[in-house]
Amino acid sequence: MDIAHLPHLHFLVAEADNAQRAALVEMLGRLGATRVTDVPDGHMALRTFQAGFTPRVHVAIIDLALPGMDGLELIRNLAGLASGISLIVTGAQPANLLFSVETLAQVYGIDLLGSVSKPVTAAKLKPLIDNYAPCAKHDAVEATRRFTFAEIGSGLQKRQFEPFFQPKIELATGQVRGLESFARWRHPEYGLLGPSAFIDALVQNNRIDFLDWSMIELSVERCRWLHDQGTPVPISINLAPETLAHPAFLRQMSACLDRHAVLPDYITFEMPESSVLNTDPNFIERLVRLRMMGFGLAIDDYGTGRSNLQLLARIPFSELKIDRGFVDGASKRRPLGTVLRSCLSLAHSLDRMSVAVGVETRQDWDFLQGLGCTYAQGYHIANPMEAAAFPGWLEDWRHFF
Repeated sequence: MDIAHLPHLHFLVAEADNAQRAALVEMLGRLGATRVTDVPDGHMALRTFQAGFTPRVHVAIIDLALPGMDGLELIRNLAGLASGISLIVTGAQPANLLFSVETLAQVYGIDLLGSVSKPVTAAKLKPLIDNYAPCAKHDAVEATRRFTFAEIGSGLQKRQFEPFFQPKIELATGQVRGLESFARWRHPEYGLLGPSAFIDALVQNNRIDFLDWSMIELSVERCRWLHDQGTPVPISINLAPETLAHPAFLRQMSACLDRHAVLPDYITFEMPESSVLNTDPNFIERLVRLRMMGFGLAIDDYGTGRSNLQLLARIPFSELKIDRGFVDGASKRRPLGTVLRSCLSLAHSLDRMSVAVGVETRQDWDFLQGLGCTYAQGYHIANPMEAAAFPGWLEDWRHFF
């Protein structure tokens, strides 16, 4: 966070011990905070959240051992307020228990900046406050408009949907080794819309294949365009199991590649862990056929499902994409780092490429590089961009490295 924003934030300190509470207030003042409210128990903290202060509370520092209503109960009540408050948890508990509290807060949908073990120091506190992102998460944001299935279908027919691409970087060399395709809707009235505006309606109507085929066709078309620009780059495309299960999928996919003169080697299909790891022989056969034809296959969101490791070893995937929940902040949180090491070790032992998704900071980049991760992608590298912007971005990236 830009330090210039800190004086404009309203902090709440909820701590039972008078001396520790006063020390936290003083510490925030030294860091640059000008508006700090402090309370000695959980009930007063909750009333403060509910009071509608102007400015509202932006960041709350909550001790787990609050009297009356402890930190866990306060977190649960805070989740019900939908207040947009960012949270820092403190406590005398061991790091692994604080990590579990972080997980609980995230499950409740709370914007968690992190946890800090006692005694709290400015050196521990400041990096967590720096995680606060006022513009992205906390200012008034328009609720996403819900579109009907018919409206989305019309948009697809009118070719208002297009793929945006996020680079995938080889950590050892800094070279661009691929692009992941993300669906975007250029709505004539509402502008550029992300998946939250259209995915649910497609899934509810069992027609996610409409979007999949649109993204496949357009992504392969853009792949050909990049070839013609002298920058042949492999592209990864998200694929729903329902689309793969269609009897004509393999034939139609071959026809698509023929239309655009693109080899299968340049296309990788990404499928979530929860859908890939099943024992349906017809489904496994299709995965095998994809690999035999030369396509790549990536298991996406790895770590979010309940993996059958024996089955995982038998699936012919070429990449293991580690979920951002295990990547973002792994350099600072030992439990996350432990899980991340385990995922990377699994990919290495199966002789597969590992891809860390959600790399947000230079610290995480360096940490992944030290662990021997193969590829990284995330906002630290680049936001998803339209294909026409990629050659210019690539030139800048090459200068950087």
